[in-house]
Amino acid sequence: MKDVQDDEKQAGDPAAGEDVVALLVRQHGQIHSLFDEVRLSDGEDRKDAFQRLVRLLAVHETAEEEVVHPYARGAFDGGDDVVQERLAEENAAKEMLTSLEGMDTGDPKFMPMLLSLRDAVLVHARAEERYEFAQLRRHSSPARLITMAKAVRAAEKMAPTHPHPSAESASANMMLGPMAALVDRTRDAIRGVMDKDSDPDA
Repeated sequence: MKDVQDDEKQAGDPAAGEDVVALLVRQHGQIHSLFDEVRLSDGEDRKDAFQRLVRLLAVHETAEEEVVHPYARGAFDGGDDVVQERLAEENAAKEMLTSLEGMDTGDPKFMPMLLSLRDAVLVHARAEERYEFAQLRRHSSPARLITMAKAVRAAEKMAPTHPHPSAESASANMMLGPMAALVDRTRDAIRGVMDKDSDPDA
């Protein structure tokens, strides 16, 4: 029965069969697009786009830290070094993101800092895709990659790239609490899925 239900879900949702590498690369594209949206907008539109960017970055990086990096450490030779390099990049980006969060999007200092963050994030994304994701796909079973994607999708649901139609304002849709609380909820969602699928290669 479960297999039939899973097949029906996949038939109704083309992304349901996506493996974790394809899913994260897709999110990298969304992040790139949101940077452009922030850069090319102003006023309330810029605030809205930036809030969605912050949310997606926070959830995306949390998903990688909880799902991808721990597995990658032991999945291929040199995995631990690759992960350490990616974590250093992520931590540097988080510091810039935290500084930007405390600024008004109309501040003259905002855009230069945003562009620095964009450059750092895009370099990081390319390094992940080349040094980590490619190795994961080479050294992991399809079942493992699809199970990891389930956990990342649980996180993705917490970071909509467009406001909910019923939301009265971008800020109401953006955060249910501080970013740290969002990260905690993301971890809980991911771990719930991973606990259910603890042995995908069995």
